[in-house]
Amino acid sequence: AVMTVVVIFEFYAGATLSKGLNRGIGTILGGGLGCLAAAFAQDVGGIGNSIVVGTSVFISGAAATYIRLVPRIKKRYEYGAMIFILTFNLVVVSGLRAEEVMQLARERLTTIVMGFVICIFISLLVFPIWAGDELHDSLTSKFEHLARSIEGCLEEYFKVDTDKENRPGFSFSSCKSVLHSKAKDESLANLARW
Repeated sequence: AVMTVVVIFEFYAGATLSKGLNRGIGTILGGGLGCLAAAFAQDVGGIGNSIVVGTSVFISGAAATYIRLVPRIKKRYEYGAMIFILTFNLVVVSGLRAEEVMQLARERLTTIVMGFVICIFISLLVFPIWAGDELHDSLTSKFEHLARSIEGCLEEYFKVDTDKENRPGFSFSSCKSVLHSKAKDESLANLARW
């Protein structure tokens, strides 16, 4: 539960909600499929048990890794796919040594739910910081920077040659900062959706 709080607690409320739900869904899917694969491996028995476990770990790891590379899934569910791989491997491999695979999955899910509830309580009810507010402030400042850049370009273009010596040259640094801020704005927009 403590590790869940450490891992999913984020600055923005939407980020905490996103990571918490991704962790929960990844754990449920990974634990459920891991239990099925462990039960099938135990039914096979003998040397086939190790072959089934190794094959299932390889196939699920390859499939989840491939799914993580799809752009729409990568943007919102990459963390859930990573937790799926982790939980699936934990449950399947522990099935080789322990008979209580279901108990392990149940305990892991319970501790994750406890950590998730603590994080959501703090993040949404005690001191919420919304990514939408930050995105709004960021876009407002970017429009102001663009307006100043356009105004500076027009002044530079229409200025009289005699006045050229008295004025410093125009700088495009504020315009460049707006152009290079796409990743941060997309991240904030994604978190604001949550």
